[in-house]
Amino acid sequence: MRNQVERLRREYPAGTKVELQSMAGETQMPSGLTGVVKFVDDIGSIHVSWENGSSLALIPGEDEFQVIQEQQPVMKLE
Repeated sequence: MRNQVERLRREYPAGTKVELQSMAGETQMPSGLTGVVKFVDDIGSIHVSWENGSSLALIPGEDEFQVIQEQQPVMKLE
């Protein structure tokens, strides 16, 4: 379990942006909702600050979500 939690902490460090596909039993958490990871706790739940004001944690293997890759700004060379 400890190795799994450490892997999750490396994979989802604080500040990682995520997009929700589905959260079991939470009707107020629609697909497409985005948020920012705050931390991963000692049991492997991923705590997120959601754009709707919620702070519900993601449970890997139960909830479906993906990391949002930040788009790098395009620099114009003149």
